[in-house]
Amino acid sequence: MANDGRIGPPLLGSERETLRAFLDYQRETLAMKCAGLSDEELRERSMPPSTLSLLALVRHLAEVERAWFRRVFEDPAVPMVWSKRHFDFQAAYDASASTRAESFAAWEAEVETSRRIERDAASLEVTGRQPRWEKDVSLRMVMVHVLLEYGRHNGHADLLREGVDGAVGA
Repeated sequence: MANDGRIGPPLLGSERETLRAFLDYQRETLAMKCAGLSDEELRERSMPPSTLSLLALVRHLAEVERAWFRRVFEDPAVPMVWSKRHFDFQAAYDASASTRAESFAAWEAEVETSRRIERDAASLEVTGRQPRWEKDVSLRMVMVHVLLEYGRHNGHADLLREGVDGAVGA
């Protein structure tokens, strides 16, 4: 991938600065993996019967951002972005009728909400209620969890992008 404008995390940052920067780096990685592709290419599935595609990952990670930031720290009853069921992350994987514009608008809105929630929190010790588990969790735990989600799914994105047009790289 020739166009790598991502900003790396600080080498000597605080815990919070480092978590924030690594999470943003992973978010930028997902966007980079989707850059320059048409809607059709973004919807290209990995292999039948899987519905996994780059656009499906964008949609799924919009749900992840909503479920782990907005629902935990603001409104546990806010609906999922694409599913009618409360904890259904699978509905986002059906990107067959989706577009880059629609999917990225939802994802970017959720990322901005997540960033605002994190910025407004007094510390990483701030707690919220994870409605799926019905347990309190810290902002630190949420940031690490979401960071791991991106890391796992960006590995998928590497393979999906290579399958679409042969592009490889960080």
